[in-house]
Amino acid sequence: MDSLYLYSVVWLTLAAVVAGLIVMSSNLDVFIAVSGSNESLKRQVSHLNWLRKILWFGILLLITISVVTAIRMLNERNRASEAIRAAVWPVYNPETVWKAPNVSLAETDDNAVLIAYGRDLIARTQDYFGTSGLVRPDAINGLNCQSCHLDAGSRPFGNNYFAVASTYPQLRPRSGSIETIPKRVNDCFQRSLNGQPIDSTSREMKAIIAYMRWLGTGVPKDAKPRGTGLPEVPFLDRPASPDLGREVYVSKCSSCHGADGQGLPMPPEGTRFYPPLWGERSYNQGAGLFRLSRLAGYVKANMPFGVTYDNPQLTNEEAWDVAAYINSQPRPGHPFLGTDWPDIAKKPYDHPFGPYRDSFPEVQHKYGPFKPIVAFYKKK
Repeated sequence: MDSLYLYSVVWLTLAAVVAGLIVMSSNLDVFIAVSGSNESLKRQVSHLNWLRKILWFGILLLITISVVTAIRMLNERNRASEAIRAAVWPVYNPETVWKAPNVSLAETDDNAVLIAYGRDLIARTQDYFGTSGLVRPDAINGLNCQSCHLDAGSRPFGNNYFAVASTYPQLRPRSGSIETIPKRVNDCFQRSLNGQPIDSTSREMKAIIAYMRWLGTGVPKDAKPRGTGLPEVPFLDRPASPDLGREVYVSKCSSCHGADGQGLPMPPEGTRFYPPLWGERSYNQGAGLFRLSRLAGYVKANMPFGVTYDNPQLTNEEAWDVAAYINSQPRPGHPFLGTDWPDIAKKPYDHPFGPYRDSFPEVQHKYGPFKPIVAFYKKK
């Protein structure tokens, strides 16, 4: 018999006995009141009174035993759950690519509800902040967080969140300040989603942080597991070519993102869309993917849809060229152009906006070739 069923029967039986004893006690009290001076009745009442006390003691003893047993069963169940969880949880190894824990394991976490909400916010951001958003309608462009952070930020080399909990807060040269996780999340809302920041104390922010921390469970402090972020694509000896990239886009990208780059329904009759890659509903010029190296790494490891980092379809040349084509198309402007990179010497080699601490032109910082720029800063 199932232990939970048996335990329920025990508690129902105890409840019935207690109810019967209460009824008996009330009748006994009436009997005591009317017994008067009859010695025979008094002796019977005395015996019944002792019986009542013994029954109450027995019931209290049974309740105590039941509570102790329940606590022990709960502890055993928790220990068994933790053992199962530990057996299937990814083990950190700096030499191997970190795999995200199975999402079903989140159901065993103390913050399971918040983690599930955070994952849904990442995967279906449009449902909460899009055109008919449940939290704040018309607050973002046409992307979800997982448009840039694949599989809700859990895919190796898919711009994932593996190292968020282990590396934040951190000093980031782009802002020139110490950044927290809420600051980093709101950066994405304002740049990649081209919207407004969300309240850092809101349930939505707490849920997103809970999910990110859960994804990084087991990653040591300050560690960046293999597979974090995006891969680096080897440099070309020439500038990346938007013209060549257009040919790659037409043959390998337009079937999902459309000839106009605005995304197509998925499935064809569905209400959800593959993300727009340019235009007013795509990421703005302040987003990380507007840096060519970031977008080239993203498409090399993850596109066309369905490929993986260890089985890519695009060549290095195709990855650079299609990234150049996508980032040459119109999109919203840079919202923080006057405040980003306060120390211009720390700008990355492919930051496409001057001024710079070098003599290379802005177009070379955008499309390359990047080897001469990197070599220049290595000498300094």
